[in-house]
Amino acid sequence: MKMKAETLKDELLESIAKIIADRMPAAKAGPATAFTQQFYANVAPQDVLEEEPEDLFGAALSIWGFGRDRAPGVAKVRAYNPRFEENGWQSAHTVIEIVNDDMPFLVDSVTSALARRELTVHLVIHPIIHLSRDAKGGTKGLLDGPSKAKGAVAESFMHVQVSEQTSADALREIEKNIQDVLSDVRAGVEDWRTMRAKMLSVIKETEASPFAGDADDLPEICAFLRWIEDNNFTFLGVREYKYTGTGKSERMEVVEGSGLGVLRDPDVSVFDGLRELGTLPKHIHKFLTSPERILIMKANRKSTVHRAVHLDSISVKRLDKKGKVLGEHRFIGLFTSAAYNQSPREIPMLGRKVQRIIERTGFGPASHNGKALINILERYPRDELLQASVEELYTSAIGILRLQERQKTALFLRRDAFDRFVSTIVYIPRERYTTALRQRISSILSTAFNGSMAAFYTQISDDPLAQVHYIIKTTRGEVPDVDREELETRLIEASRSWSDKLQQALIENKGEEQGNKLFQRYGDGFPTSYRESNGVQAAVFDMERMEEALAQGRLEMNLSRPIGAEDDVLELRFFHLGTPIPLSDILPMLENMGVRVISESPFEVSLRDKEDPIWIHDFEMRLEGAVDLDLGRIKAQFHESFSAVWDGRMEDDGFNVLVLQAGMSWREVSILRAYAKYLRQAAFTFSQTYMEQALTNNSAIAGQIVELFKARFDTALEKGRASKCQNLVEAIEALLEDVVNLDEDRILRRFLNLVQSTLRTNYYQPNEAGDPKAYVSFKLDSQAIEELPLPRPMVEIWVYSPRVEAVHLRGGKVARGGIRWSDRREDFRTEILGLMKAQQVKNAVIVPVGSKGGFVVKQPPSGGRDEFLAEGIECYKLLMRGMLDITDNIDRGVVIPPTDVIRHDDDDPYLVVAADKGTATFSDIANGVSQDYGFWLDDAFASGGSAGYDHKKMGITARGGWESVK
Repeated sequence: MKMKAETLKDELLESIAKIIADRMPAAKAGPATAFTQQFYANVAPQDVLEEEPEDLFGAALSIWGFGRDRAPGVAKVRAYNPRFEENGWQSAHTVIEIVNDDMPFLVDSVTSALARRELTVHLVIHPIIHLSRDAKGGTKGLLDGPSKAKGAVAESFMHVQVSEQTSADALREIEKNIQDVLSDVRAGVEDWRTMRAKMLSVIKETEASPFAGDADDLPEICAFLRWIEDNNFTFLGVREYKYTGTGKSERMEVVEGSGLGVLRDPDVSVFDGLRELGTLPKHIHKFLTSPERILIMKANRKSTVHRAVHLDSISVKRLDKKGKVLGEHRFIGLFTSAAYNQSPREIPMLGRKVQRIIERTGFGPASHNGKALINILERYPRDELLQASVEELYTSAIGILRLQERQKTALFLRRDAFDRFVSTIVYIPRERYTTALRQRISSILSTAFNGSMAAFYTQISDDPLAQVHYIIKTTRGEVPDVDREELETRLIEASRSWSDKLQQALIENKGEEQGNKLFQRYGDGFPTSYRESNGVQAAVFDMERMEEALAQGRLEMNLSRPIGAEDDVLELRFFHLGTPIPLSDILPMLENMGVRVISESPFEVSLRDKEDPIWIHDFEMRLEGAVDLDLGRIKAQFHESFSAVWDGRMEDDGFNVLVLQAGMSWREVSILRAYAKYLRQAAFTFSQTYMEQALTNNSAIAGQIVELFKARFDTALEKGRASKCQNLVEAIEALLEDVVNLDEDRILRRFLNLVQSTLRTNYYQPNEAGDPKAYVSFKLDSQAIEELPLPRPMVEIWVYSPRVEAVHLRGGKVARGGIRWSDRREDFRTEILGLMKAQQVKNAVIVPVGSKGGFVVKQPPSGGRDEFLAEGIECYKLLMRGMLDITDNIDRGVVIPPTDVIRHDDDDPYLVVAADKGTATFSDIANGVSQDYGFWLDDAFASGGSAGYDHKKMGITARGGWESVK
């Protein structure tokens, strides 16, 4: 009785047959239907039931058409991405179609080749199709089965789907790779009988040429070679060599015409650098030229046929009567599964090795230790039994025997005679063995021996220990001397289970694919100190932050409250690329955010695919002041604010306490800081530190002052602005009634007064990227500002950023005056005010009236004069932009207000500047900014420019005015 899935598959094939009948002429429909039935006959139902009948029809007809014409003995291969508009069917994967003579090893050789290219194989369909071809390879008809009729052939039609490859070059490389593999398969299969016959010939030759040194071993050697020939070895290549020359000229030469299978081409080599015998290191030369009759070893080259493992090489030396090596017969291939499954005691040569080891121990075969030792050797990696000496096997076997019933990680080593491989056998407590642990040990061993992992083989049984055999590919002359015990200690440390739990947590949280990717990158990188103090869920979360740090190339962080901690205790983690963060840099920043650091733990996390590590700094902190903190509400604001300080977008001072204390964003804090900086320049009595304390001690009022600023200038507020502002002012006034400290009351009222005296701001203007601008400018009603030193301008513009502070004072709506690059950081407004006063006197008889501006560079570079000048120019530009941001424009006689600016004054489009001390050559720069803004004065914005007016030449000076009066 058919299973349900088989029935559904039959129905699917019937649907395909109907499509064929509907779309193809009857003469072609019959063969096409028959081919489709044969093509899908042995495919598992689950491989096709999810597919559309149209696509299955297209896939079958595609390869049927592709294989219609094929020259005898030539494989056809193509790789492509079927698209409906081009091919009439489609697949989400890249499709590889292969048509070849039927022969052994095709499927596993092709899939191994794809695996070597790290391509995921999603589907393989590989029926044997019997058909009749003419002499040129054209298809005459489809046969029901094997036939001896003329032209009847059995061919492999292989359809493989792999992960999509969109590059045309990649598709061509796949085709070439598979063609090469199929050539090797054909060579091995065609010469197989000849190679077996060659082995029998070599056995006879060996038996007929004994020498005194191996008379006792020769029968055992020949018996082993007969065992090899008796289907225990898959012959893939044979070649004969002769030894010629002496000294440095001694070499191993290929006997012409001796190559069979994959060694037909004399230029193909399976060992690197062994032909030049005279130049080899002494120990390798001695090994190759010793009279030891047979050498069993692994080749450098991996097999392209059957299994993608390193080829086995069996060399039978040709000796003269004195034992001198005349040459050798080399057989390469793969030991069969039968060879690996037989008891070593039943295999010639291996049985003798086992017997010698047991005799050396003195254990009776029936004793407990004797039985245990035999069991160890029975389960010992077969390749090691074949290649290792009795001495090497004895040392390892005794060590393993002593390890029995002990839950302990242990390591056994063997270096091959040519320094090409290191064979390591690792025993791991079975309950600790995981794929992740195997990979970690692989990485440690590869690093220790300065090599790469060539292969590994795992044995897990009911025994308490799992056995993993690692083969590490090394480079001759570059293999370091390794302390086995020290390396074993490292493996014991690596077998701890924290990483196993981490991988599982990653898979559970991120899914198998993403979880494994993250584990490959970070799994081995966490230091022991981190593992001992953090659970795996914390590590998963930290990986998310580290991934973000890598993606964005910036400092990442996470603020949290530890479970069970007091309300005022916080934990802050930083994730920094490359180097650790100096505590001297970060501690002041944290203190200015209103926290006190209790402890700090740094962790260096190395990444498998990155050269530089990521440093995690874990800070335990105590919150200063109020502890009623809604962490969920202010966490993101804290992150953004600290990043702004770190990046230099926000100054590092005591105002930053307001982020945690009042729940402000960093830009809201910058509003208060900008006003405070202005008050300091306006000769306000109190220091910045004192103002910071007043605001943080009264954070609720500070927050309301910011809300008033937003109510006055938020462009998103469409109605009710006046009433909202009035309500906020009344609320602030009510809160001020409760302020006991007179100084704090005075400070808070000055901030309130400044907000009320602000006429315009660019705070809500984005830059070209849509982000907040790096500076803020306020237009202030100087006449309304309390306690402002005399004389008071009509208005002034204050520009603030961490980079520059600047002011522009105007005596009237139509005013002109120079911009000074000031070096008076503490009181440059006082300097500018004095200049404006003098300018007003000079300009009393001319229009425009007096104005004056100035700026200070807050972060002068440490370089030379050019760097200093460049920074000054950039700061000058910021002043120009800050003014133009909030200045009206004129277009065709119509005043145009600036965008995203709420105005609390009348139209005010007249703004001009001039040169002054430090800015004598800056007029063109100012005019360039004016033109960037499309300002109506264009290049007349700054007098003295190369294209603008010259106020002196035009008589717009005090003297010119006086002469006019006269």
